Amino acid sequence: MNVKVAELMASSVVTVKDTDSIGRAKELVTEHAIGAIPVTAPDGEVAGIVSAKDLVGESDDDAQVAEIMTSPVYTIPQNNDVHHAARLMRNHKLHHVVVTHEKQIVGILSAFDLLELVEEHRFMMKQAPTARKRASRRQ
Repeated sequence: MNVKVAELMASSVVTVKDTDSIGRAKELVTEHAIGAIPVTAPDGEVAGIVSAKDLVGESDDDAQVAEIMTSPVYTIPQNNDVHHAARLMRNHKLHHVVVTHEKQIVGILSAFDLLELVEEHRFMMKQAPTARKRASRRQ
């Protein structure tokens, strides 16, 4: 079964502009109980991401989000299989990845969303490679 990113992502995404204040981002994280907020540029494209961890500590609440956001951002198209998202997140040690369609934000996928597959048994185990297959890969 090939599960698509669009099937698991949160599609109602809270965003901030790169010019919004850090205080505003903190309010949104608390109000919506979320772990990350995509940051948008004036053209609506993804400019960065701010995690709840980025907002903890001694930062000037009046400063702009652009000062603390992570950029560039790893994104994934909504029609990709979730195993691509899982690999991206594992390889880059990400807890969230922004989901896009034609460079516009359409969702966000968290590690917890991926755990839903395990919880619901919506994944298929691959058979371990046999000794013969492992030997042929080495050549």
